[in-house]
Amino acid sequence: MVIGFYRVCVIDEILPHSPADYVRRPLVPPESPTLGLSHLQFEAMITADRLSTNINDYAVVAMLGLLGLRIFEACGANIADLSEEHGHRVLKVRGKGGKVVLVPLPPAVARAIDRAVDERDDGPILRNARDARMDRHAATRRLKHLAKTADLRIPKMHPHMLRHTFVTTMLDAGVSLRDVQIAARHADPRTTIRYDRARKNLHRHPNYILAAFMASGT
Repeated sequence: MVIGFYRVCVIDEILPHSPADYVRRPLVPPESPTLGLSHLQFEAMITADRLSTNINDYAVVAMLGLLGLRIFEACGANIADLSEEHGHRVLKVRGKGGKVVLVPLPPAVARAIDRAVDERDDGPILRNARDARMDRHAATRRLKHLAKTADLRIPKMHPHMLRHTFVTTMLDAGVSLRDVQIAARHADPRTTIRYDRARKNLHRHPNYILAAFMASGT
């Protein structure tokens, strides 16, 4: 928790660097504790944000759930980061460690971003109610509101659930683990595997076997 606290301080520019960078960390569990949305839940979320009167809602969900951006990457994106390369609309993303990559924008995501930009020439893509840059807290509040509007029964909605949904949706679609790792910009393939294991363990949970056995009447 201490390492996570200092990481947030760096992301929010409260500290220039984390004093816990060189602290020995405990072993990471082989499975991700975070679960993404199901396909139906994500579709309901998309529908809710398209109908929302808040022009930022569609972009928040699209950037997290359809591009797989981390919340600090989405909130930190500027209009100046949008461009075109070889006939593709792209977004310059500043990721972990200051690494910069160009991410192509699917048409749905491009439309969502255009809606949020609203003919502005500069400034952040995502804005809060005061027309300032949206931060992770404001984004979380918007996602909770959308989840409630979509009638999703989720105990605790938070931004990383949409990035997790991005990864597991591609895995379910048959995209190779290597390609998913590249799309998610995971430095270590074991990180991508953790998402995959969490998904498969639920699909193969013994509860389903017992339920099927009981339903068969044998």
